[in-house]
Amino acid sequence: MHGIPSIEVVTSATVGNGIKVLSASEMNYLEAFFEKKKNNLDIVKFVPASGAATRMFQFLFEFLENFDPDKLLYRDYIKATESKDLVTFFNSTGEFAFINLIRKKIRKNFPEYKKSSKGHRYYYFVQAMLDKEKGLDFSAYPKGLIPFHKYKKYATTAFEEQLYEGAFYASVKDDVYLHFTFAEKHVDLFKTEFENIKNRVSRKTKKTFHISYSFQKRETDTLAVTMENLPLRGDKKELIFRPSGHGALLENLNEVNADVVFIKNIDNVAAREYVPEIATSKKILAGKLLDLQAKIFGFLSDLEQEVTLEKVKEIQTFIWNDLDVKELPGGIEATKEFLNRPIRICGVVKNTGAPGGGPFWVKDAYGTISLQIVEKSQIDVDDEHQRSIISEATHFNPVDLVCGLRDYKGTKFDLSQFANPNSGFISNKYENGTPIRALELPGLWNGAMANWITVFVEVPPITFNPVKTVNDLLHKEHRPNA
Repeated sequence: MHGIPSIEVVTSATVGNGIKVLSASEMNYLEAFFEKKKNNLDIVKFVPASGAATRMFQFLFEFLENFDPDKLLYRDYIKATESKDLVTFFNSTGEFAFINLIRKKIRKNFPEYKKSSKGHRYYYFVQAMLDKEKGLDFSAYPKGLIPFHKYKKYATTAFEEQLYEGAFYASVKDDVYLHFTFAEKHVDLFKTEFENIKNRVSRKTKKTFHISYSFQKRETDTLAVTMENLPLRGDKKELIFRPSGHGALLENLNEVNADVVFIKNIDNVAAREYVPEIATSKKILAGKLLDLQAKIFGFLSDLEQEVTLEKVKEIQTFIWNDLDVKELPGGIEATKEFLNRPIRICGVVKNTGAPGGGPFWVKDAYGTISLQIVEKSQIDVDDEHQRSIISEATHFNPVDLVCGLRDYKGTKFDLSQFANPNSGFISNKYENGTPIRALELPGLWNGAMANWITVFVEVPPITFNPVKTVNDLLHKEHRPNA
């Protein structure tokens, strides 16, 4: 057994050294270029959406488990635990989009609520959210179906906001095609939600939405272990296997037949007043993809014929400058093979300390240096030099990708041929509120795309609004003005 080798990072990608910052004129050109081309393309928005909402509410689970309102005052519990998350949450309950659902559950199942102490009221409130029998059992829901945004007349889920946003950049004429990867147990919930919202979102966007979906393949599940690295077992002592992260979705993405695919996580949405600015950024990235693709396809067609020395130099200059390649391929056949690969344009955001992977220059087992998205868990943090490189990172990966999946002849690539099967990482997760460790396959935007043509472009912070905990919904980007 060899285990998973650590990734060797050479240096972090920075502006001018692997990360491109586009000028205003470049952005205007690329947006217009995409708008000009898009109606003759097959475009799909691909949204990983199988994640449960458990981690969103982890600190509330801990509150239910550790706080007994019959034995302890709430203020004493807060003083002992110093939980700023709890204080923020309970001071802001009226701001959450799901508040009316909670109040309805409280009226039905906790009639003593109004006459109770503060500690009891808070305890009942969290029970109304999370309890399986007397509450909404939110943690069992997919994150995409938790109410995120509260408008004047209704609340919207992340699922609905993904549809709405997609209409602004992923539409072809009046049609929007989206592909979601659901957990199989949640598919009926999503179907019901789509029936409930499709007329509203179509009316607001003047678009027709076409939803397809797939499940993460069960054969890609991996064994879960405890924090002590012992096999995790269920109530009947059976081994627990769980989905092996976004890397397993390469098979799902491989089944999508489109010219341009936008990829974005289900929880990365914003209130609707921010969508036009977000959509502009997406169209610029897509324009960058199409612009690069046009040049690459032209070069590949040229290489089918006898080429002059001047043309070879032109191609090499393009690879060096536009694709940020440190080591040029040698010879015509190597150049053709290098250029004839799937392409991904990756938006990256200035580092704000948010968790997640980032753009780095990486050296592989053969000594080849290339641009990659790397998770901290893939790096040997016991190595002082590797650790120092991580600390110097200027940007991180918000999962904001635009991908080209067809070659210069219009044939769809077999994406499995461009993955690094030796990459992967161990992640910390929760299983029914219990912390566990899980093996994840090469991440979809990490090892699974390791051998794609990769270009990093800086995008504005407004494009990154993830909801990792419930309190993230209190950020201004998740609080609509209307």
